[in-house]
Amino acid sequence: MGIEKFGRIGVLMGGPSSERKISLKSGKAVLRALREAGVDAVPVVINSEGFRGNASLLKAKGIDCAFIALHGRFGEDGGIQKILNKLKIPYTGSGVNASRLAMDKVASRNIFKKHGLYIPKFKVIKKGKKNHDFHKLKFPLVIKPALTGSSIGISIVDNYKSLLTAVKLAFKFDDRVIIEEYIKGRELTVGMFADKPLPVIEIIPKHNFFDYQAKYKYGLTDYIVPAKIPYNTAIKVKRAASLAHKLLGCFGCSRVDIILDCKGRPFILEVNAIPGLTATSLLPKAAKEAGVDFVNLCTSLINLAYEKAKG
Repeated sequence: MGIEKFGRIGVLMGGPSSERKISLKSGKAVLRALREAGVDAVPVVINSEGFRGNASLLKAKGIDCAFIALHGRFGEDGGIQKILNKLKIPYTGSGVNASRLAMDKVASRNIFKKHGLYIPKFKVIKKGKKNHDFHKLKFPLVIKPALTGSSIGISIVDNYKSLLTAVKLAFKFDDRVIIEEYIKGRELTVGMFADKPLPVIEIIPKHNFFDYQAKYKYGLTDYIVPAKIPYNTAIKVKRAASLAHKLLGCFGCSRVDIILDCKGRPFILEVNAIPGLTATSLLPKAAKEAGVDFVNLCTSLINLAYEKAKG
């Protein structure tokens, strides 16, 4: 479909999650790219209250298709997708169920484990439940909320005191917290575009680990595109990423975060159903390496949205 047939595209950004600021950056970048391509694109800033008022907002904008640049809750967990389905407005990315599964690190990991993918050993603790037996855990450990992205609320700890602090921090963002083994290895990510893997990227943070600051502050992280890993290893990593994407039922695009351990095993950390689209984001970097610039990436995702709507 040519851009002249796209109609009016609403770029959905903002939203109620802790990733609102990043979503606004992604949305503005997409809006600029679509307008550069000559698309009739308008900003749709989703309020911070989630469902309330957003259906009427979408109707008022008179959009023919939604480009979802929402990150975190409501955007990536199927919330906005439910509204768009009800309004019969086509939208980019995955559907309701795939979005929900990708957002929930516990549910998605159980699926990965069932199908033979490598995942870190982990346990889940719930807010309000007492007598957590932390003393049997072996350090270092990774502590993270079950339902956030952008590395928000994540800590790596190597002692009991730090563990308690990290758990308290993670509970600020979700009622379930994951405590997982720390996998020492190389941090990789694989972007999925049109349901096919893009070149593998290696992520090398200059401090500690790939936290929120390292992701979004320029100069704090080095990205190797493509990753300097053996060809057969790259194939193995891409296959693992493709399977994770497929198992959750993701569509159009995603980004799969992986740790490659010293034995060459790709451990799946999570699948991001709506990857970041900022200047430092990884899906656009991988797409560019594959010969797809940012403008074409955005317009292609709209084409895929219309294809999905047709069934």
